[in-house]
Amino acid sequence: MTRWKAAAIHLSLSACIGIVAGVLLFGVWYPPPFFHAAGADELILLLVGVDLAIGPLLTLIVFRAGKRGLKFDLVCIGLVQSIALVYGMWVVLQSRPIFMVGAVDRFVVVAANEIADDDLAQGQQPMFRSRSWTGPRLVVAELPTSTKERNDLVFSSFSGRDVPNLPKYYRDYAQASQSLLAKAKTLDFLRREKPEYQEPITHWLAESGHAESSVVWLPLQARKADLVMMLDAKTAQPLQALAIDPW
Repeated sequence: MTRWKAAAIHLSLSACIGIVAGVLLFGVWYPPPFFHAAGADELILLLVGVDLAIGPLLTLIVFRAGKRGLKFDLVCIGLVQSIALVYGMWVVLQSRPIFMVGAVDRFVVVAANEIADDDLAQGQQPMFRSRSWTGPRLVVAELPTSTKERNDLVFSSFSGRDVPNLPKYYRDYAQASQSLLAKAKTLDFLRREKPEYQEPITHWLAESGHAESSVVWLPLQARKADLVMMLDAKTAQPLQALAIDPW
């Protein structure tokens, strides 16, 4: 076997592993529209790049038929590649979105590493006390009514523990989402504020079949990019996030 054939076989195996990782990323941990907004596109480029480059390239360099210690070299290469892949997947898992929180006048995408275990345990419902493995769960966060708690939140927000990061304030979306509609804005307002996005708004309405009067929107904040989340004007149910700067 030539070194080129050995590297090609290694590349094929690595590509299969990369495809599985891509399916998990695209379809399970970072479903649309969170893939780009949460920064997963950069993570998968790094992950797949390491997976496809390190192993096959090193195999191409060290492989020589009949070489003494070749098996040991290949085992070491496989071990290094596996460690890099496991570490990359662990980083991806730590950054996966687990909640999409409706908070006051916007949605906030919260990642797995943005909620402390102690805070997670204070959720009122079981679904608020665990980190989702199948995409973000939709919830509403209600501000506390006591002055002391509000003051405490002001200080804790500086360390990343704001209302969206505290599951004890989470409420069931179906029961509490009407408060978001009071802050939602019309598409007419969006067209006036963002005239450069007239075409994608019109195109989305035509494709989705929604009347313009039946849709409102709120900003969607994520780690890498902010989007516009379209909502049903009656039920507040999220319809789709568009790549429009809401600010």
